[in-house]
Amino acid sequence: MRLLVTGGGTGGHTYPALTAIRTLQSRLAKDLRPEVLWVGTGEGLEARTAEREGISFVAVAAGKVRRARNPLKMLSWANVKDMARVPFGVFQAVRAVRTFRPDVVLATGGYVAVPVSLAAWVCRRPLVVHEQTVRLGLANRLLARVATAMAVSSESTVPLLPERARKRAVVTGNPVRPEILAGHAEKAFEALALDAFDRDLPTVYVTGGAQGAAQINQLVGDILLWLLERANVIHQGGPSAVPGMQATAEALPAALAGRYLPVGFVGPELPDVFALADVVISRSGAGTIAELTALGLPSVLIPLASSAGGEQAYNARHLAEVGAANALLGEVTATALRDALDPLLADPARRQAMTTKAREHGRPDAGDRLVDLVLDRAGAGGR
Repeated sequence: MRLLVTGGGTGGHTYPALTAIRTLQSRLAKDLRPEVLWVGTGEGLEARTAEREGISFVAVAAGKVRRARNPLKMLSWANVKDMARVPFGVFQAVRAVRTFRPDVVLATGGYVAVPVSLAAWVCRRPLVVHEQTVRLGLANRLLARVATAMAVSSESTVPLLPERARKRAVVTGNPVRPEILAGHAEKAFEALALDAFDRDLPTVYVTGGAQGAAQINQLVGDILLWLLERANVIHQGGPSAVPGMQATAEALPAALAGRYLPVGFVGPELPDVFALADVVISRSGAGTIAELTALGLPSVLIPLASSAGGEQAYNARHLAEVGAANALLGEVTATALRDALDPLLADPARRQAMTTKAREHGRPDAGDRLVDLVLDRAGAGGR
């Protein structure tokens, strides 16, 4: 079984690919170990991830389209120069495909997926394209026309596909790393030394992603005293925010200081932090939404305004409308955040109701569903 994987640039494209690889390796461990080749950009997150995981990697050229509301502004020198890289990337990718001879190609998005997927099409290799977001990204909008199968995260995506691609669409969900689903709250207390947390209060986990988010850090800082009177707080603010958060912690009243843990980054402890959390404050990217809904975690979502195509606002609005999250969609203020948190912190029944709704939209088995599709298109059969 030979699998060629492409996709990357960001965690939203890289981690679903990695989860699919791990799931496939686990699935076939008793029979045979699949040969996997990851094709991406040399400077992207996918290159570092493949190296860390011991996965063979080949770098190819890729071009990025910098979007603008005014189409004329898209005709920039940077866009023209990057688009000129695509034909060379296709040539490199064709060479990689012909050398590796994969049984199937899995593309999880990002600009590098374009030349590699086109190479799979040229070489007549089965191509499974996975879309993490509800609305198609720019690269996958093109690749949907040449894919053997389109794996989508939501039923809502199917009508947005080109008509021919709808017949080849399979709703798999967005793969979530298995370890995320296996956390234990008590391990978080031990790993993060949370002895001073008040176990009679709910715990709020604040995160702006690996690098943090200045907007979220500011909002939480503005209501921190109010929040700590009602909850314990683990605040992952990004490495650059640590000095400021520590200064804030040192200025807290002694009675509240023990309930606040500011950290730059949460690594292996993340599954346990999720298991401990009663409420999460976060962005609303596709990967985050997949994790929160798979876990059934109540959340207050603060979309990144500059996300491509307004995707984060769309995700947050959708979950808010079905009662699976609270979302700050209008003017984002500290008062709005406090008002969104207050009923969740005050009422365990309301948190439980949101948990139920979130789980209804979660797909914790998405990795297995995607691998089933990959194996099927490779001619190796499903589970």
